[in-house]
Amino acid sequence: MRPLVNGKTSPPLTPDGHHVVIKGRRWRATDPAVPDDASARLRAHLMAARRAVAAARRADDPEAEQAARDRVQVAKVALGERGVPWWEQSAAERRARWGDGLRSLDA
Repeated sequence: MRPLVNGKTSPPLTPDGHHVVIKGRRWRATDPAVPDDASARLRAHLMAARRAVAAARRADDPEAEQAARDRVQVAKVALGERGVPWWEQSAAERRARWGDGLRSLDA
């Protein structure tokens, strides 16, 4: 486990640093180049969107659920956890990815 700022630990990374391992399953790691402030904003958007998915499901509102799932996707792509692997992108492409995601989610 790797230490985090708030005293909690994060899951272990694979040797290449591209994935975290949770309960034996590999998940794409967040792009380490995303600045801390942008990463925190994106994670806040991600968690709000996940809460919105749950609320829409409870309300049996498929349109709201899809809109919330779309926001989850935007946040995950911006963090580098989905879409083109961040380790295959140039520094400029990576900056554009999280900048575009924040502009979309902040709107």
